[in-house]
Amino acid sequence: MDAEQLRENAHKMVDFIADYYKNIETFPVLSQVEPGYLQKLLPDSAPMQPESLQAVLQEVESAILPGVTHWQSPDYFAYFPSNSSVAGFLGEMLSAGINMVGFSWITSPAATELEMIVLDWLANLLNLPQHFLSKGPGGGAIQGTASEALLVVLLASRDKVLREVGKDALPRLVVYGSDQTHSSLQKACQIAGVHPENLRLLRTERCNEYALSPESLTDAISHDVASGLIPLFLCATVGTTSSTTVDPLLALGKITKRYGIWFHVDAAYAGSACICPEYRHHLNGIEEADSFNMNCHKWFLTNFDCSALWIKDRNALIQSLSTNPEYLKNKASQGSTVIDYKDWQIPLGRRFRSLKLWMVLRLYGVENLQSYIRNHIKLAQHFEHLVAQDSRFEIVATRTFSLVCFRLLPSNKTEEYVNKLNRDLLDAVNSSGKIFISHTVLSGKYILRFAVGAPLTEERHIIAAWKLFQEAASSLLENS
Repeated sequence: MDAEQLRENAHKMVDFIADYYKNIETFPVLSQVEPGYLQKLLPDSAPMQPESLQAVLQEVESAILPGVTHWQSPDYFAYFPSNSSVAGFLGEMLSAGINMVGFSWITSPAATELEMIVLDWLANLLNLPQHFLSKGPGGGAIQGTASEALLVVLLASRDKVLREVGKDALPRLVVYGSDQTHSSLQKACQIAGVHPENLRLLRTERCNEYALSPESLTDAISHDVASGLIPLFLCATVGTTSSTTVDPLLALGKITKRYGIWFHVDAAYAGSACICPEYRHHLNGIEEADSFNMNCHKWFLTNFDCSALWIKDRNALIQSLSTNPEYLKNKASQGSTVIDYKDWQIPLGRRFRSLKLWMVLRLYGVENLQSYIRNHIKLAQHFEHLVAQDSRFEIVATRTFSLVCFRLLPSNKTEEYVNKLNRDLLDAVNSSGKIFISHTVLSGKYILRFAVGAPLTEERHIIAAWKLFQEAASSLLENS
């Protein structure tokens, strides 16, 4: 890589990205293209000779950006946020520039040690138990996603139990969650060899805010034990995908301890909010957990991908995932004086992800990060207030963080009609290109999800979005 060529082209790329952010509100938030659009715009084969960066960027503008859904738009309210920031971008840029593959300590000592340090910083911000810190029996590791984090701890729990009871017991292992648990639990079970009929997604009720009931968990475990099965693993959630409900960690943790079940807590979205003292109580009971995960790339201004996983006993993870071929052996690893993160994850190679998290923590500071979270929650409260003032709409679930669940509810109509009406409302606002939202289903009701969390979102975007909902609702009701 020629340094001067890099300097020249990198400046052009930074200018292009800066202009993208400057003009981001001019794009339709949800891409409006049809499937297969890009095949018609790009050539059938790669060029034989190099092309200029300018030519490529022009094609990005004319062909790529129309097919992009703009997750960083201030009018993006779908799913959960996927934050980008100047600090996160700079950290990602530096990581790409250094471009090391830090699978073991010796391959880049700074990568391993910085990861340990920043995850200890974050653990202390969240007031996690001491056993999750790198100086204790456990520690933290950055995974790519919460799905990967869930998979590796499920594998660790599986292998720990099978070492005790024998490998033939695999068909008897049972995994527990709720019907609100993220679908990554099902995928992890498929990969780990847990039989589909042994995944218990326990039913939740509106009267409990769709949280997992300790009583239903106890009943399910008791029934499985009586049937000769082996309870293995529970995934509880702080901030479920559908409605951001919080499972009762302390009560669930006591049950898992009684039966020797691995207790994993998924706080992929809402974990970020728990750096604010007024939201930390949602993690009460985390001391009972064997593992805990939050996505810094969701709501913590850290560019994708950066999913923080802490584990109570690192040996369980290492025994499950460690390999030691001759070509990777070295004095530091053989002496057991260092952490080799290759043994904490599925792949061998790993990126220098801790750089961007370190940049975010340093360039923003804790107080600004707390203010950032609080501002989004305040904006969500404002949107919730606007919805509540319009008698045509209903708030469907209690707002806990920055997600508002609501629906259009005309009087004297069947549930089937109301569900279709809300599907039409979602299609109307999304096809406008002005905003993008997503939906869920709770108790058979089709629900609109309005998730505030994009870094550029301000109060004016909330007000404009609500006006769009009102206008679309009026049009649908008039024509129904």
